[in-house]
Amino acid sequence: MVHLDYRDARPIYTQITDGFREQILAGVLQAGDKLPSVRELATELTINPNTIQRAYRELESQGWIASVPGKGSFVQGVPQADPAQTQALLTEFDKLTATLLAMGLTEQELAARIRKGGNSHA
Repeated sequence: MVHLDYRDARPIYTQITDGFREQILAGVLQAGDKLPSVRELATELTINPNTIQRAYRELESQGWIASVPGKGSFVQGVPQADPAQTQALLTEFDKLTATLLAMGLTEQELAARIRKGGNSHA
């Protein structure tokens, strides 16, 4: 379900949240799909259940999943964009784009990266 890379500098819980977000965005996980239980996923990934719980809390706080007591955690879908957050991200994108162009990347290289959806592994 989620792949962990122990050489990755990101914390494990971040890799888990990113993995689930990528699967939701790609349509692998659909709204209403049930996620594995904390214990089940911790066993599958051989990591501490508290790490899974932290990832699930993060995803829930961001609106990606919902937890139903006694039932489990379920995919909500892609959360609605906050206009202020969208504008802040676009401003940051513009700054990064200008920096990358100044460093010698071409518009075509940046466009190709955008078409991949920001997934450097695609």
